[in-house]
Amino acid sequence: MDFYKRVELVCSRIPNGTVASYGQIALLCGMPKHARQVGFALNRNLAGEQAPAHRVVNARGVLSGAASFETYEMQKLFLEKEGVTVAKGRKGWQVDLKKYGWKPDMKEAVWLREEFLRRGI
Repeated sequence: MDFYKRVELVCSRIPNGTVASYGQIALLCGMPKHARQVGFALNRNLAGEQAPAHRVVNARGVLSGAASFETYEMQKLFLEKEGVTVAKGRKGWQVDLKKYGWKPDMKEAVWLREEFLRRGI
């Protein structure tokens, strides 16, 4: 299994104007306890430079990927450009996961699993 290629594929499926958590991506990759590994992959461009890292937030909706961007504000600006409201919270910039969280259905999860097998990742 190539975890980083799986992260790249899952991240590429996050729709414009929505966000996903590191844990959600890890779960969809078939490795539910590897949320930190997802963050590592995005931070080091191991999931491909085209992966929309700005759409990935922590489990509380906090923008925690600032180190992956040129400036601290960049993730916020990218999300706002896609219509996602970002507000200042106790832990920093935050999005409402109930409103903007990606909600893939079982069909999407099955498609990802089949695609991992097809690609040999």
